[in-house]
Amino acid sequence: MGRLEPRKIVIVSSCPQIRFPDYYGIDMSRMSDFIAFRATIQLLKNTGRQKIINDVYQKCKAQQNLPKEKMKNYVTEIYKPFTQEEISAQIAEMLTPKEVDCPVELVYQTIEGLHKACPNHTGDWYFTGNYPTPGGVKMINQAFIDYYENKE
Repeated sequence: MGRLEPRKIVIVSSCPQIRFPDYYGIDMSRMSDFIAFRATIQLLKNTGRQKIINDVYQKCKAQQNLPKEKMKNYVTEIYKPFTQEEISAQIAEMLTPKEVDCPVELVYQTIEGLHKACPNHTGDWYFTGNYPTPGGVKMINQAFIDYYENKE
């Protein structure tokens, strides 16, 4: 597309940013597989907020031996400092080849828009981190620990 010399490239996704692994039938278990996660980690580093990464790791590690029913998804805290638009802009920057001279924008569906479009389907955990079972929460925390400890 860049060779066509457009003024701007806009890529639209009909789904929200995939931020969390799906442990219910799709093999997507490594945090580093998600561009939204990688972009958010980069934003945290770019803005001097690496402490959030460390804090989330400590919280996940501290509850590692708790019963899964008592665990909380602390990985959601990674995304809290940024808007969806900020993360989308970072994703676009990371994915745009250097030879593309025009601005590239990524537009994702919002969670609210998803719920409006699919009102009877509540399976949004890979977008929101709101897992329907305690096992999903346990798995996301372990996935973050593995990422942090470079085990994935």
